[in-house]
Amino acid sequence: MNVDIVIADYQNPTQGKDLLMLLDGYAQDPMGGGEALEPSVKASLLEELAKLPHAFTILAYVDNKPAGLINCFLGFSTFAARPLVNIHDVVVSPSFRGLGLSHKMMAKVEQVARDKGCCKMTLEVLEGNDVAKGSYSKFGFSGYELDPQMGKAVFWQKKLS
Repeated sequence: MNVDIVIADYQNPTQGKDLLMLLDGYAQDPMGGGEALEPSVKASLLEELAKLPHAFTILAYVDNKPAGLINCFLGFSTFAARPLVNIHDVVVSPSFRGLGLSHKMMAKVEQVARDKGCCKMTLEVLEGNDVAKGSYSKFGFSGYELDPQMGKAVFWQKKLS
């Protein structure tokens, strides 16, 4: 088994097709919301990502087959006055789970983060996704809190139309 972990080139047609296929599979999974990506999203995502100098995607290939991805975006920590990496999507296709791909991809994300002088990596995970939480915990992630009396931070959203 040959595993390749690469930083995606949004202009590369093969990598772009693989990214869209993997992300759409994740979107259709209950942990990704259970609905396919909208056709308009599929049509514009690669072009929009390519416009963002703070975006990068890690792709995993097993024997040249697309097997996983992590979409990331650089942010900034005002408390550390340094950049950070927010991990937005983590995907391992069902047929490739159990091979340690998420850890291999996370290691690549961490390498990029360190190369960019980042102070930390952040991510969100659903409360009921125990498999992902276990994997992230093994990689060193934990709940975020400044003061135990105030509790852990929670992720909120407000959708805009």
